[in-house]
Amino acid sequence: MITAVNWLSAKDLIETFGTIGLILIVFVESGLLPVPLPGDSILVLAGAFCATSKPGDPHLNLAAVLIGTLIAAIAGAQIGFALGQRYGTRLFKPEARIFKTVYLERAQEFFDRRGPRAVVIARFVPVVRTIVPMLAGAGHMPRKKFASANLIGAVLWTVGITMLGYVVGKSISIDKYILPVVAVIIVLSLIPPFLEYRRHKRSQVSPN
Repeated sequence: MITAVNWLSAKDLIETFGTIGLILIVFVESGLLPVPLPGDSILVLAGAFCATSKPGDPHLNLAAVLIGTLIAAIAGAQIGFALGQRYGTRLFKPEARIFKTVYLERAQEFFDRRGPRAVVIARFVPVVRTIVPMLAGAGHMPRKKFASANLIGAVLWTVGITMLGYVVGKSISIDKYILPVVAVIIVLSLIPPFLEYRRHKRSQVSPN
């Protein structure tokens, strides 16, 4: 009998649903629903559970986690991109309060200039990684460019973070340090977009 699950707790989700649940969460968060799921922390913890066999903790198969989450991440984002291509523009209207046409126009300009890099960086930012594939599709980013960036971002995110959890799990009790580890990952991932924002603001105020 499955008790109430804390959907924001990576450990609860893995203990309740195992590898299949982990893969489904990565799939959904990669481009389908912008809901607050613990994507980063669940990958770190999954890697740690692959490395340890601590009593009371689940033991996951590293190959199954790496291959499953990678495929799920790529597929989820590609589906999100396709949905954005087909339906995205219908959401954006000039009089809309949230999905204004001007936002779509800015997104298209942004992806024209820095699209592939934005897709890779977005993988490491919660919620943003879910929205970017749809926005890229709606903004007419070339499919081949998105697919290449999606592959690179998915590998860096799923394999990179899972292996980080695996290495950390070999050395320390990941339960105690998962929040600091995830916080460091998020902070590091925000540095490139912050630098890009500063560069953009400086270009606006610099004399012609």
